[in-house]
Amino acid sequence: MSQVTISPHSLQNYVTRDYPSKQELEVIAERAHSAQTLWAEVSLDDRIKVAERFVDEFQKLSDEVATTLTAQMGRPIKQSPGEVRGTIERAKYMISIARSSLADVELKDTDKPGFRRYIKRVPLGVVLVIAPWNYPYLTSINSVLPALLAGNSVILKPSPQTPTWQVTAELLQKAFEAAGLPENLLQVVHLSPELAEATIKNPLIKFVSFTGSVATGHLVAKEAALSSGFKGVALELGGKDAAYVREDADLDYTAAELVDGAFFNSGQSCCAIERIYVHQSKYDEFVAKFVEIAKRYKLGDPTQPDINLGPVVTVGSADKIRKQVQDAVKAGAKPLLPDDLFPAAKEGTAFVAPQVLVNVDHNMDVMTEETFGPIVGIMKVSDDKEALHLMNDSKYGLTASVWTNAEGDPKSEEAFTKLCDGLDVGTVFLNRCDYLDPALAWTGSKDSGRGVSLSKFGESKVALHMACSLDTYSPEINRFRPAYPAQVRAYEDQDFVSGWKERLSP
Repeated sequence: MSQVTISPHSLQNYVTRDYPSKQELEVIAERAHSAQTLWAEVSLDDRIKVAERFVDEFQKLSDEVATTLTAQMGRPIKQSPGEVRGTIERAKYMISIARSSLADVELKDTDKPGFRRYIKRVPLGVVLVIAPWNYPYLTSINSVLPALLAGNSVILKPSPQTPTWQVTAELLQKAFEAAGLPENLLQVVHLSPELAEATIKNPLIKFVSFTGSVATGHLVAKEAALSSGFKGVALELGGKDAAYVREDADLDYTAAELVDGAFFNSGQSCCAIERIYVHQSKYDEFVAKFVEIAKRYKLGDPTQPDINLGPVVTVGSADKIRKQVQDAVKAGAKPLLPDDLFPAAKEGTAFVAPQVLVNVDHNMDVMTEETFGPIVGIMKVSDDKEALHLMNDSKYGLTASVWTNAEGDPKSEEAFTKLCDGLDVGTVFLNRCDYLDPALAWTGSKDSGRGVSLSKFGESKVALHMACSLDTYSPEINRFRPAYPAQVRAYEDQDFVSGWKERLSP
């Protein structure tokens, strides 16, 4: 069996890759396991050197990476280089914190006399990374690089439902191999859903990192739970990210930023802005500015330098997005962008016209279900309390953004802090959106998933936190110790521990 990549803007076959057989898949896992046992013996300093060389090699592939992204997923060519820069930024940061994140955790300040305790971070083994298509490098580097730095091997599975990763994952592997990563430590494997399920169940797989839909996330979690060994799972899933524009926001700046947050990459980002709540005193003015900017977007062939809005990833995705808009309009929503501004958007193609909807409410899917397209609904709110309620009125909890003059007004800063405390999401932005800072934990609540990537917390998730408790065998103390294992029980007696010096006194 094989998998065919279709370019969304031309609908032509781009590349074909074969699936392995189940027997070949077993061999791939065994090779990954064998390579990992050797890699675990390599010092962290040497692993870091390979990672640093990877950054240099990946940089050399910048032009090739950008063109393949555009060809395979339809992102405008002038935007694709940004993913290269972002991937390098994240890689450099994760490399810079590797020593501290993976170092032993000493507990000297609280050690009991005669004992030493510390927590050692050891590799898990073989890590399966199931990568998405919308930001293939940015999302996969979050898991692939920390896993390798921690001493694991990685099997990287591209998305089966969309075109992007079939070639781009191979470019990532190419950069690592050029950097000197030993053979079989990173293997790119194209899998059908059935083969992916078999891989998750393989006892050699110790951890699964998945980025994708909620429905598939449930399946991954279920298969991992039912397989042997209670393997770990990290799930980065969907979002219906909200923005709240307060009455003192800079509307020119805010409108421009939120249009970009909603329409960049054709809205195909888990943290794209999909719903906006605006204080009633600024609602009409904000909507007018937002629509004015949106009208200037140009939808078309993403290989052309003047295009800033490309197709969505498949015709099926386009049909789903169009239906969500149509259903909202039937229920009373008002579209503000004329269709004739975007002639490339036609039925039977992956080109979807951007749309701004008002007169919307939470009875409409466009305000509650993930759209994953260049569509945004805007609602009027009376105050912070109503905005907070509506922002939290979602089964998702990935990010939220608040737009207010916190720097110039202490009351606005206080209001932001209160909103931040009340939001049920993984990330809260102030006067920005749709950006992942590698120093901050990337996580979510509710149906947006579980686990964490990026930051020192994400870097240590792919390591086992082994507790080490050492008896230092002080001769003075040892005279009074009962034989093991009774000594363990005796040393739980704080009087014995704290009073051992008195017992040495004549």
